[in-house]
Amino acid sequence: MSKVPLTVTGAELLRQELHNLKTVERPSVIAAIAEARSHGDLSENAEYDAAKERQSFVEGRIAEVEGKLGNGLIIDPKLLDAEGRCVFGATVELEDLEGGTKVTYQIVGDDEADIKQGKISISSPIARALIGKFAGDVAEVQAPGGLREYEVLDVKYI
Repeated sequence: MSKVPLTVTGAELLRQELHNLKTVERPSVIAAIAEARSHGDLSENAEYDAAKERQSFVEGRIAEVEGKLGNGLIIDPKLLDAEGRCVFGATVELEDLEGGTKVTYQIVGDDEADIKQGKISISSPIARALIGKFAGDVAEVQAPGGLREYEVLDVKYI
C-alpha cells in the first residue's frame, strides 16, 4: 500500500474514529450478537444476521483506518516551506475568473475532504490543477460543466 497523505488534523480525526470503533462500536456489536443468539434458532434469526453484518462492517472499517494510519504520511501545513507554491496542506484563496466569486480551500487527503468546510481532496480535479501554482497564476480546471479558470490570489500554510 502506498503512503496516504494526511494533515495533522486528519490523522487525529482518524485516531478518534479508530478509538470509537474499538471502544464503543465493537463492544456494542458483540453485545447485539450475544442478545440475538439468546433468541434461539440462528438460521431464521434476522437480528443475528444484522448484527453479524454490522460486525463485518465495523471490523472492516477498523482494518481500513489502521491501514491508513499505518501508511499515513502526516504533513503539518505550518511546517511547510514551499516558497508560495500550492502543495498538499496549503490553504489557497481563489477567484473564479468567469463569475468573480472568491473561495478559499485547503488541499487535504481523501478522508478529510469536506467542501462545506472548505477542504478539497488532493485527488480532486481542482486540487490537481492547483498543485505547483503560485499566487497570480491561473489554474484551468476541467469541471463537469466545462473548463473553469481560477486565479490563485494567495497561498497560506496554516
